[in-house]
Amino acid sequence: MGDRAMAGAKARGRPSGGRGRRRLSVDERRDELIEAALQLFSTRSPEDVSIDDVAAKAGASRALVYHYFGGKNELYIAALGSAAKQLSVLLEPPTEGRPLERLRISLKRYFDFVESHAAGYTALLRGGPADRSGEAGEIVDGIRRLLLDRILHSLDVDVPPPILRITLRCWMATVETAGLDWLENRDVSRPDLERLLVDQLVVIMQVSGRHDPGTGALFDRLAHEEMNH
Repeated sequence: MGDRAMAGAKARGRPSGGRGRRRLSVDERRDELIEAALQLFSTRSPEDVSIDDVAAKAGASRALVYHYFGGKNELYIAALGSAAKQLSVLLEPPTEGRPLERLRISLKRYFDFVESHAAGYTALLRGGPADRSGEAGEIVDGIRRLLLDRILHSLDVDVPPPILRITLRCWMATVETAGLDWLENRDVSRPDLERLLVDQLVVIMQVSGRHDPGTGALFDRLAHEEMNH
């Protein structure tokens, strides 16, 4: 009887949940739930993820998830917003170096996010509805606008001519696809992939320059700066 009494006392003394976890702050607990949601949304569509799935992934209760988020859509938007915010911080433009060198730095930072926040990146690009309407679409479009702005900043371009804008947006789609493919296969080294993408941009800018004098002049300037470094 004495042994059982001692065991009961020890059990009553354990933190709730029996796992001995430290007590999390409101922000920490919310971040934990968002991270669990990102992991799920990166491999399954939002329609296939339930609040119970998120709660189980985070080791929390269903009621706790509803306490922090009004429902699954609010949680999904919060998860996408968190991933977008992390990426936007990493994409702060470099201030030194030649244009293509600054672009290489920005691309490296982009792939730092791809590698370190795979769930967030994949959820951002793959996890949502096909039409990307509403708040989810605004978040993804906002990141793409930010990325375009960062590229233009790296190239010392304020207002791009239409041909250059189209060229850069096409290249951005290539970078996104390359990021998803790299996460899935990882059969090309990151440095090699980053060099390939920069070289691809140079080639398509050269081709686009044949259709637009402004883009052609930009290509000539970039080529001149690279050769004379």
